[in-house]
Amino acid sequence: MAACGQDDGAKASAPKAPAAIPELAKDPLTLSFIWFDWPPAHALEAFANAEYTKERSNVTVKVKTVPNANWHDAMFTQFAAHKTDFDIPILDSQHIGEAVTNGNILDITDFVKANIDLKAYNPYLLAAYGQFPQAETGKRDENASMYGLPLLGDTWTMIYRKDLIGDKPPQTWDEMISVAEKCQADHPGVSGLAFHQANGSDAAAVTYNTVNGVYGGNLWDSKTRKIDGVLNDTAGQEAMDVLVNKMKPLTAKGSGNWFIDEVNAAVAQGKACIAFNWIAASGGLLDPKQSTLGTTREQILDKLGFATLPSQKTNLVPLGGMGMHVSAYSPKANQAEALNFMKWFERADIQKKWAAAGGVPSRTDALESPEFLNAGPFNKVYADSVPRMRDMWNVPEYARLVDIENTNVNAALNGAKKPKDALDDIAKQQQGVLDSGSRKGGGGL
Repeated sequence: MAACGQDDGAKASAPKAPAAIPELAKDPLTLSFIWFDWPPAHALEAFANAEYTKERSNVTVKVKTVPNANWHDAMFTQFAAHKTDFDIPILDSQHIGEAVTNGNILDITDFVKANIDLKAYNPYLLAAYGQFPQAETGKRDENASMYGLPLLGDTWTMIYRKDLIGDKPPQTWDEMISVAEKCQADHPGVSGLAFHQANGSDAAAVTYNTVNGVYGGNLWDSKTRKIDGVLNDTAGQEAMDVLVNKMKPLTAKGSGNWFIDEVNAAVAQGKACIAFNWIAASGGLLDPKQSTLGTTREQILDKLGFATLPSQKTNLVPLGGMGMHVSAYSPKANQAEALNFMKWFERADIQKKWAAAGGVPSRTDALESPEFLNAGPFNKVYADSVPRMRDMWNVPEYARLVDIENTNVNAALNGAKKPKDALDDIAKQQQGVLDSGSRKGGGGL
C-alpha cells in the first residue's frame, strides 16, 4: 500500500537546514536532547560526552528525560510555544508528520545529501526515522524530503526461559501460546506470558498491532486513508480474539497496565515463561544485580533465550526505534552543532562504537559488525528482524490515533469491553479522526 502524495503545506512549513554545516561555536556550548527515561537515553549521554567531546571539547551533551507517557507532550507543548529548551528532539517515527506539518523541525534534505552516505543504510530505516511522507514498508521514496536521521533502531524480541521450555524457541504464534500454556500449568507461580498492556504511550496499541500483523491483518489502507472495515475485518477480529481470549489468560494477575519495566521485572524475577519486550530495553535482564535467575551474566543466559518473534500467517514484527531531528526554534549556533553531531554520529566508526556501548545502530555495516553482534544476545535478533518490520500510521494525527487504540485495547484486555466491540470502536473512532482532517500524507505500512 503506497503512501499518499506530499502535502504542499507540510513541504512549505518546515524551514530548511543548509547543505554545509555553518561555522561552529568556539565558546562553551550545551547541546540538549529530549527523550524518555530509559537506559538508551543515559547511554547516549555518557557515550556522547566520552566520544564527541574528543572532537568538540567545548561542547557538553545533555539528554533531558521525561516519563515515557509524557514524552510526546513534553516536546510538542514546547513546539507549540515556538520555543524549546532542547536542540535535538528524539521523535518516534510516527511523530515526524505532526512536527513537519507544524514547522517544528528542520528540513535536512540538502544536508543529508551532502554529508550522509545514504547507501550505507537499509532504505526503510532511513525512511522510517527521517522521511515524510513515508513510503511503503521496506522502501524509501528518494524524492521525499528528509527531516531526521536514525539514532536508535529497535523491535521486539521474544524472551523465553530455556530451563522451562527448552532451548528451541516456538516458531509459530499458535505454538508459542501452546508452549506458554503448558509452562504455566507445569510451573505454579510462573505466568505463561508477559507483554505490554498499558493504556499509555503506545503500549497496548503495539501489542495488538503486532498480533494483527502476524495473523495477516492490516491497520489501514494508507492510499485511501480507510481504517473502518480494514482494521476490523476478519483477520483483525481473529487477532483481537487471540490477544484477549488466548494470550491474556496466560498473564499474571494485575498485569493489565504493564509496560516495559514491569515486563522486565517479571522476567528478572523468574515469573514469566515467555515475554515480549523492546530489544533496546532488555540489557538490564543480564545484570545479576537486577535478576534472581543467576549471580553472573553467564548463569542468567543459561536460563534466558532471545529470539525473533514467531510467525503465523506472516512474519511481520513491529518497527521501534527513533530518529534525531533539529528543533526549528533552537539558536543558530546550536542548530549548527546539532547538524555536526548528526554527521559525526552517522560515521561508520562511531556507529560501531555506539553499538559496543549498547546502542542499536542503523548503518548496515554497523549492524553486521562484531561490535554489534557480540555486544548482546539479542542484537542478532534485531539484525534478523529488520527485513520483517512494519510501522504504524505515519500521519500528523498519530497521537490521537494511538490514544484511541491504547484506550480500547487496554479496555478489552481488562474486561471492560468485549474484544469485537473494542476493535469496532477503534476503527470507527480512528476513521472519524482521519475523515475530520484535511491533511494528506502517510504511509508506513
